[in-house]
Amino acid sequence: MNDQPYSILILCTGNSARSIMAEALFNVLGEGKFRAYSAGSHPSSAVNPFAIERCKALGYDTAQMRSKSWDEFAAPDAPRMDFVVTVCDQAAGETCPLWPGKPITAHWGFEDPAACQGSDSDKREIFDTVYRQIHDRVSEFMSLPLHELDHAAIQREMRAIGERPPRADHPSFRRP
Repeated sequence: MNDQPYSILILCTGNSARSIMAEALFNVLGEGKFRAYSAGSHPSSAVNPFAIERCKALGYDTAQMRSKSWDEFAAPDAPRMDFVVTVCDQAAGETCPLWPGKPITAHWGFEDPAACQGSDSDKREIFDTVYRQIHDRVSEFMSLPLHELDHAAIQREMRAIGERPPRADHPSFRRP
């Protein structure tokens, strides 16, 4: 790896919540060391408003935020990725495009906060919990000495991060 910012693509099925929040976290907390993008295998029509709320609270510019297809990042003129992370089980199980440059891949699964039923307060609480869980994994990954590790070591570390259960500081999703 070099002195350029690391490029990372975060994938989800709908690209409306988890992948969007992870993109914002990498871009803000990475302080220029990462350039994150997000996409979905079947992008939704809009970014979830609770995800936008979390990204704005982080200080992330949401003006150009949109749900987009992962096909945009498999095109010949797409940014070359160093890493690709799936954040939902459905996207992890799908056949992904071939990414230019053969990036290091891992799966970091999180429950889908957009699936939460209930009041706006209930939804906001679930989004906050999932956001904190994503934050923990992003922070752990960014603390790795990537410039000192070889490809295989980074792959092991990325996968280990995804295998640890997310912090459970809140009861799981309440479903009516």
